[in-house]
Amino acid sequence: MAAFLVPLLLAAADAPITVVGHAWAPFISPMGEPFRARSTADDTLARWFQQADRNHDGVLTVDEMQADADRFFATLDENNDGELDPDEIASYEYNVAPDVQVMSRTKRAQGDAAAPDAHQTGLDGQPLSRKGRDQRGRDEARQLGLGGSLQGAARYSLLNLPEPVAAADTDFNRGVSRAEFREAAVERFRLLDKSHKGRLELADLQAMRAANWAAAKKRSRYRDNDPDQRVGNGLPADRQKLTKP
Repeated sequence: MAAFLVPLLLAAADAPITVVGHAWAPFISPMGEPFRARSTADDTLARWFQQADRNHDGVLTVDEMQADADRFFATLDENNDGELDPDEIASYEYNVAPDVQVMSRTKRAQGDAAAPDAHQTGLDGQPLSRKGRDQRGRDEARQLGLGGSLQGAARYSLLNLPEPVAAADTDFNRGVSRAEFREAAVERFRLLDKSHKGRLELADLQAMRAANWAAAKKRSRYRDNDPDQRVGNGLPADRQKLTKP
């Protein structure tokens, strides 16, 4: 039996990994958890809200916000030591929520040959037209936050936090403790609770998101026909593999 299984296991290890991307932007929760849509009708903000609303009474309390933070922290704390170390934070940024990376749209795929000039060539390595170069410049300016554009996770979230997990590191020791993450949950609840009611309602958060998008679009000097510009940038067209919901 072992002689039969070993070749199969080796073959599986060498098999390529297929990444399935969706063209629709995710929602990234206040604590940094991505919720990905499978169709334009998917309400990812509502999905997070319903998950965090533990007693399903239609409102979020600060205790529920902390409980949601504890649950997500446990998924990121791979060695279960109560601290997110730099490697675990990097794993979050590259494996769990690569959407938080600035300039993620123009990154080349792993294994692709480096282009002579990344500003002059597309992802396929072919020279860009002048129109393509101009579009590349607008994309990069927007992703760098020039002209008021949002960066990283802020493009997909309710709060202007480009990297919401690392932002919980209040003592700047390059790690995030469970206590720091819980404290961040309380502070972010306070920021979202603009009316000081001590509770969050889905309709209020949906209105807040719409207002954030409108304000960011108004501030930005870089406007184009990108269909996803309200909430961020999807995968490049040549790397999308859409699936039915």
